[in-house]
Amino acid sequence: MASQAQLDMLTKIKSDNGFIAALDQSGGSTPKALGLYGVDETQYTNDDEMFTQVHLMRTRIVTSPAFNGKRVLGAILFENTLDREIGGKSSAHFLWQEKNVVPFLKVDKGLLDEADGVQLMKPITDLDKLLGKANAQDVFGTKMRSVVKLANKAGINAIAAQQFEVGKQILAAGLMPIIEPEVDINSPEKAQAEALLKTALLAELDALGTDQLVMLKLTLPAEVNFYQELVEHPKVLKVVALSGGYHRQEANRRLAENKGIIASFSRALTEGVSAQQSDDEFNTTLDDAIESIYQASVS
Repeated sequence: MASQAQLDMLTKIKSDNGFIAALDQSGGSTPKALGLYGVDETQYTNDDEMFTQVHLMRTRIVTSPAFNGKRVLGAILFENTLDREIGGKSSAHFLWQEKNVVPFLKVDKGLLDEADGVQLMKPITDLDKLLGKANAQDVFGTKMRSVVKLANKAGINAIAAQQFEVGKQILAAGLMPIIEPEVDINSPEKAQAEALLKTALLAELDALGTDQLVMLKLTLPAEVNFYQELVEHPKVLKVVALSGGYHRQEANRRLAENKGIIASFSRALTEGVSAQQSDDEFNTTLDDAIESIYQASVS
């Protein structure tokens, strides 16, 4: 049974304008994210200190006056962030109760080695426990990432099948899954891979139950509006786009061309902010980033 907060979040995601901030860098990607923020590896000596540093970065972003539900619909958190507090509240409760921003939780445990041109997700052994923790904190949904490298039909079908299999477990727990089969922007077969992926996703969506909705997080396609059938599909609450390594200006340009898709950017969101900036500089830089991504999302 969905809580009143989760029902209100559904209405917000469905009806309001804005984008989703991806603040979910985890173990492997955290040192790079911190490095771009101006915190190098000499400033922490173990994982706990590293995650404390990244939580300080995320706290600074989330508590900035530039960051609120007027332009930011939702934010994706890493489990370590969910376990910590912002402003004396759990991170998820702070986002929703203080900022009117819908919280999501990254649930995947990383990627397997490449096979058949794709990287499937590693098994998520503690998923039920994680979903219980998310529900206890009024988290609205989840996110899980796999990667497509080549236009291999068997591999892409396997990615879609795995994503939706786990997605149904998440739906059964009362949460909204963001299904993220990223197509590598550097793939030599990007357009062909996207064509196979769209076919696989449509087949999985058509097989969902009448009351089942999912969100999709996709790489911006080679062909403008190529994913329009997914945007308009009755089983899709929202299609969001990852920046995928594009710099913000290029990611925004591509996003603005694709109607009905909103941003869910990570590196492109935090591009330009740094630990060394004064609060005024930081807030101005973040405000400019949020405004540009918002405009690209609503265009």
